[in-house]
Amino acid sequence: MKPRLFATTMLLMCLGLLAAGTAAQTYPAGPMRMVVPFPPGGGTDILGRAIAQKLNEAWNVPVVVDNRGGANGTIGAAGVAKSPADGHALLIVPSGFAVNPAIYPNLPFDSLKDLAPVSQLAASPLVVCLHPSFPPKSLKELIAFLKANPDKVNYGSSGNGSPPHLATELFKFMTSTKMAHIPYKGAGPAAIDVLAGQIPIYFMNALQAVPHIRGGRLRALAVTSEKRFPALPEIPSIAEAGVPGYAMTNWYGLLVQGATPRASVAKLHGEIVRILGLPEIRDRLVNEGATVVASTPEEFTAFLKKEMAINAKIVQVSGMNASN
Repeated sequence: MKPRLFATTMLLMCLGLLAAGTAAQTYPAGPMRMVVPFPPGGGTDILGRAIAQKLNEAWNVPVVVDNRGGANGTIGAAGVAKSPADGHALLIVPSGFAVNPAIYPNLPFDSLKDLAPVSQLAASPLVVCLHPSFPPKSLKELIAFLKANPDKVNYGSSGNGSPPHLATELFKFMTSTKMAHIPYKGAGPAAIDVLAGQIPIYFMNALQAVPHIRGGRLRALAVTSEKRFPALPEIPSIAEAGVPGYAMTNWYGLLVQGATPRASVAKLHGEIVRILGLPEIRDRLVNEGATVVASTPEEFTAFLKKEMAINAKIVQVSGMNASN
């Protein structure tokens, strides 16, 4: 390499390192938004608000929670994907994020290019919740009831392609049962209707379900995890209760705009890991039905790719789409 070319190359490398260091030092440079792509009241909203509060306390900048519901979270996700690449718009998502590419073929963004994974935050099972007025008292009784009354029972979900939708369709497929799907615009509205008895069945995320189960407002028949869940040790898994091989876990993750400087992503990741390690946050999550994960951006990226491949197969087998 010629001396002048070598010097130019080294100068550009130094400038790049300097820019990266400056980005990390000045980040965040102003107010931040925690985009929750669902209405208030669901597990995603609960976790997003807790993290937003701690970011505000740590960095002394406003962190506004922005609920932008619709289309299983794709409207809020699109807003962050098209936002400035400065890491000031945060996107918190549940596991339905990894289903969307399979049921929405014309998404206005690329889930893995236009958004940068920061960390998988936490994971928890869903809980098969029934309104207390609904007759079945066990999962076997529920399966028998559904087979005796095909398509006469409605089940709720937080939207087409959402974790409850995917989990219930997998349950229907593996048990050869039929139910009518009632999609809501988020976990909060769906929970309101199952608590009111408007829908009898809802595979509810544990973070949202545990308080209602403990308060006797809902009856829990099983959890979707492979094994029993520590927060509800008396409730069997679906596999244990009569559907061998069934397993599905809901998770929550954090992403930012895809071109956000890596140094800023790294700084945000470090703060998120610290927040998830705080006793008040960790203990609250565990008590209400979730396990802290706190993965690295690289681990979360690999996890998302695997989840998207698995979910695409489930969508194909079950016949799910954006309208059913």
